[in-house]
Amino acid sequence: MPLINYITRVQFGYGALELLADELALAKIDRALIVSDKPISALGMVERVRALVGNKVAGIYDETPGNPNEVAVRAATELFISSGADGLIAIGGGSALDLAKAVAVMAAHDGPLKTFAAIEGGTEKIPAKTFPVIAIPTTSGTGSEVGRGAIIILEDGRKVGLLSNYLVPKAAICDPELTLSLPAMLTAATGMDAISHCIETYLAPSFNPPADGIALEGLRRAWGHLAAATSEPGNREARLNMSIAATMGAMSFQKGLGCVHSLSHSLGGLNPKLHHGTLNAIFLPAVLEFNRSAQTVVEEDKFSRLAHAMGLAGPDDVVPAVEAMTRRIGLPVKLSELGVEDSLFPAIIAGALKDHTHKTNPREASHEDYQAMLSRSY
Repeated sequence: MPLINYITRVQFGYGALELLADELALAKIDRALIVSDKPISALGMVERVRALVGNKVAGIYDETPGNPNEVAVRAATELFISSGADGLIAIGGGSALDLAKAVAVMAAHDGPLKTFAAIEGGTEKIPAKTFPVIAIPTTSGTGSEVGRGAIIILEDGRKVGLLSNYLVPKAAICDPELTLSLPAMLTAATGMDAISHCIETYLAPSFNPPADGIALEGLRRAWGHLAAATSEPGNREARLNMSIAATMGAMSFQKGLGCVHSLSHSLGGLNPKLHHGTLNAIFLPAVLEFNRSAQTVVEEDKFSRLAHAMGLAGPDDVVPAVEAMTRRIGLPVKLSELGVEDSLFPAIIAGALKDHTHKTNPREASHEDYQAMLSRSY
């Protein structure tokens, strides 16, 4: 089984779940709280994890909502403390993984959750005294299993990021077998999430050539296999490539993301029922057009490299190809298809301007720029 030791330990491949007990021991977790959700429990995956680690399980929290929120964080933290847990096993999509990371912070530190939000200056308030997490993704999208962030909706409605190197899981167990039962629409939405990560992080302006290389290779794999993974759920090769592409997207987005995510975070906070990956797919064309409209010769070459990774003829084909892929895999391409009213635009823009990913877009966006992007996406 290949071991990737980039940001964290990554056990990758079919059958990797069998290594869970070993990784628990390496992380020095003796009593783990399992964090998951009801659909994953219904599929028997939580019980499978329990069977693998036996008496190492201190308790189970499987009430993670579709978009993790502060109420759920508090409930899971209370169970963590009352059960005497000293670490967490998170199994599920990005929501369960992010919730577990938030619990790892809140169980170790005093103060309201917003204290640790990046936009509140909370990154420096998350020290090493944070409980260890083993992350087991069952979707191929967020890459939270190797990321240093957790996205949580606060009680005041803001969708914020907790960001710290101390939030990176001690180990990620990426077993593509766990994604074989993922429904087509979730495969599509989470897959576009992975694609948006690879594209946005590659375009982010900070200097990080290793991350650029990982992002482009992750994009190549995701772009080449998403349609098959969506239409052929049992396609093991497609599922494997989507799984590693999601992990690669998050390995690389230490560079930063951009306006796709600032818009998605803001709208997702206003309406938690909307899927983050679907929103990313909808916003991606407008943001790409905005970023490309002010490119230098060097930056224009970035769009050529995106096109090459996607198997396209040239940079002019990138935006149409993204829209065509979104339609092909059955996702909506406009906000109006989701029932989003344009009356929400001012609130979306206000949230986007405050989001931590707004600052790492390759071109600074104004209020008017966001208005234009929303109109283009409507």
